[in-house]
Amino acid sequence: MSDREYNVVLLGAPGAGKGTQAKMLSDQLAVPHISTGDILRGAVAEGTELGAKAKGYMDRGELVPDDLVIAIAGERLAQDDCARGFVLDGFPRTVPQAEALGRAMDELGREPLLVVNLAVEEDEIVRRLSGRRLCRDCDGIFHIDDEGVTDGGPCPDPDCEGELYQRSDDRPEAIRERLAVYREQTEPLIDYYSKRGVLVDVPGEGSPDEIAERLLPAVRDRS
Repeated sequence: MSDREYNVVLLGAPGAGKGTQAKMLSDQLAVPHISTGDILRGAVAEGTELGAKAKGYMDRGELVPDDLVIAIAGERLAQDDCARGFVLDGFPRTVPQAEALGRAMDELGREPLLVVNLAVEEDEIVRRLSGRRLCRDCDGIFHIDDEGVTDGGPCPDPDCEGELYQRSDDRPEAIRERLAVYREQTEPLIDYYSKRGVLVDVPGEGSPDEIAERLLPAVRDRS
């Protein structure tokens, strides 16, 4: 196993494939994949002081404030399994979070971040998300173009008898709204990290394996 440190942040619009690619990259680099949800759920499960504060917001269905998310993220990145790096998915979401993450990295004495932007055209994102169908029983995710599934149809998994449905936020009008929020709140991160010389764009179109074949060399060449 290499001693090289990989501290990777994945950026991209909803539907760009960040979660899938983060998991694949985590396996390839042998570093943990950490999402915002993982950070918060982990802190709550461990019963930390910060986790208890976060739980209060989550139980009320409210967004956890930036300063609390940042503090919990700092605790997570200081754990032993992150000694050789990490793949962050869904964090940071805003420039203030990015600034705080930079300070946390400095305090931990870590190598600089590499920030990868998975670039996907908006029409392709709408196609991906609007065609996505989920199984009510096994939580499987399928696509009407790839598996030929239909709303209310049976799950393609032969071991499952569940019914497929479309999430309300996967409807085209909702997707456009999600993309508008992304452009307003998160897209400025691309400019922020580009100016710091740590951003690399990777085309996010094609199959997951095709994207991974572009992503891994980009990370290894720049880290």
